[in-house]
Amino acid sequence: MIAATFFAVTDSFERPNWRKLLRPGSRLLIGPGAACPLALVEDMLGNADLFNDIELVQGWTLGPAPWTDARFGPNLRVNAFFLDPHLSDLVNAGQDDYTPVNSSEISGLFAEGILPVHGVLLMVSPPDELGYCSLGTSVDWLPAAIQNARWVAAQINPAVPRTTAFIHRSAIHCAIEAEAGLPVYTPPPPKPEETLLGEHCAQLIDDGDTLQIGVRSTGNAVARALQGHRHLGVHTEVFGDGLRTLMEKGIVDNSRKTLLPGRAVATAALGSADLYRFLHRNPHIDLRPGEMVTNPLFIARNARMVSINSALRVDLSGQVALDSISGFFRAGIGSQVDFVRGASMSAGGRPIIALTSTGVDAHGQRYSRIVAEMPPGAGVGLNRADVHYVVTEYGVATLRGRTVQERVLELIQVAHPDFREELLKRARAQHLVPTFVQIPPPPKEAATLLRPRKVRLRDGQLYHLRPLHPADDRRLQAFFYSHTEETVNRRYGFTVTRMSRERACELVGVDQNRDLALAILEMRGTRQIIHAVGRYYLDTGDTSAEMAFVVSEEKRRVGMARQLLESMMGVARSRGLRALWASVDRDNLPMLKLFRRFGARDQPGEEASSVRIEIELPSQA
Repeated sequence: MIAATFFAVTDSFERPNWRKLLRPGSRLLIGPGAACPLALVEDMLGNADLFNDIELVQGWTLGPAPWTDARFGPNLRVNAFFLDPHLSDLVNAGQDDYTPVNSSEISGLFAEGILPVHGVLLMVSPPDELGYCSLGTSVDWLPAAIQNARWVAAQINPAVPRTTAFIHRSAIHCAIEAEAGLPVYTPPPPKPEETLLGEHCAQLIDDGDTLQIGVRSTGNAVARALQGHRHLGVHTEVFGDGLRTLMEKGIVDNSRKTLLPGRAVATAALGSADLYRFLHRNPHIDLRPGEMVTNPLFIARNARMVSINSALRVDLSGQVALDSISGFFRAGIGSQVDFVRGASMSAGGRPIIALTSTGVDAHGQRYSRIVAEMPPGAGVGLNRADVHYVVTEYGVATLRGRTVQERVLELIQVAHPDFREELLKRARAQHLVPTFVQIPPPPKEAATLLRPRKVRLRDGQLYHLRPLHPADDRRLQAFFYSHTEETVNRRYGFTVTRMSRERACELVGVDQNRDLALAILEMRGTRQIIHAVGRYYLDTGDTSAEMAFVVSEEKRRVGMARQLLESMMGVARSRGLRALWASVDRDNLPMLKLFRRFGARDQPGEEASSVRIEIELPSQA
């Protein structure tokens, strides 16, 4: 807790006269998040006999919420902008209510009189020598509410950190002094699938990007996966401990931001006591009103803006449900739509939806969060054109610029393996994919040896190395048609003029637990361009495998074949294979040189023009 430096400050404030303030039909706004003035609200609740059709408007709260108790009956109802689990139950039971709204538009509801506010209950720091009290951990929509309310009541709390947003004491009509530690939010320990999810998201983030991530498990998983990044910036709705840790380590320095460089911008903070101490008088954290921070036009002024948000469901066409499923409200819209659209408009921006592939229902049954179609009553907040990427613990689905058929394969690929066949069956029934498409079993080493990774090659450029998967069929077609006739002859041994989609699907639909197919890709926005492919096919005896490589003409001699070979050897060795072999043209000197560098032995080939080379793989034991 931050030590108090002001004493008896309420001597000059009137205490709340609830009989005067609580007029029938009043609408009151409670400070959100860690800024909830619990002692002030409890003081008000002690006057329940005065309640007459009072509405309490709130955001997301932590800890006890005594005003939601049913004993207050119809004379005190809650209207929430965002639902925690407790409020969700009350709203779905009809006791309280919910206003779906984008965060960027909440202030306008107050300013335009669409949702007139009569009183504001907030928690602030003691006033400084000039009479200014800090709003502390939550700015959000409070300035607009304060400006348009008839009265403001405050809980003066020395534990509130002094941040960059203030209210002058003259704007506070009444107050109580009550020192109390701010409510803390501690997300549950990360599950293995959340750790993988964060690592996949981190693959889409580059040094110098500006980030929006949340404070719950998904956001923290992403933050943990960014330890090797540099010069990141922050423009987010809620600043949490994950971002605090990145700032303390120097990973976030905001040096390359194009909007408000040098400062991490947010509209609220939520987390541990360490976070609140970190905020106190910290000039590098800039808390501003929500109508600015979550406005898509302001968000888009950050070049290379990356937004990462969660969701309830994603269907196979790319629609995203945010606040309800089957008519039951869960969570809320919040700033997700704002940041997705802001990141979409940003130069080099990337909006990402990140969610674990499965959930568990009230009966303990696991369900897929990737669905064939949205159930009735689902609250679709993002349409098919909004989202660029969907990420689960099984990888990245790239949606921007993809056809419906391509989207289906991308999303099935990141669904949980237990649900993929059913999803494919439903997609076939709706004629969304060709009948010849097959979904191979997931690779068992996906979490280790076959994990996608970035590689920097001799041309200084970053590429992505990962296994091929069924959604790569179009990319493989484009790769094939980029070859010269010489490359086709050398790779296939005869002239091939066509790579049908059916053949491409066969080549990318490899059972990676037996055989292996890796690719090196260049990312141009959401476009993925295959530049090299390496494969091996297990021999009959299961102790050796034939390997083959093809690299695009424009990317030769930058190290792609070597990267693929090293990766393939590592996988083969871990699987107990004794050797990898290939048939190589005698005049393919660069490839022969590469193989010999790894100890390959030459043997006569089946034809006079070829050489059989073999690389022995010593046992790991």
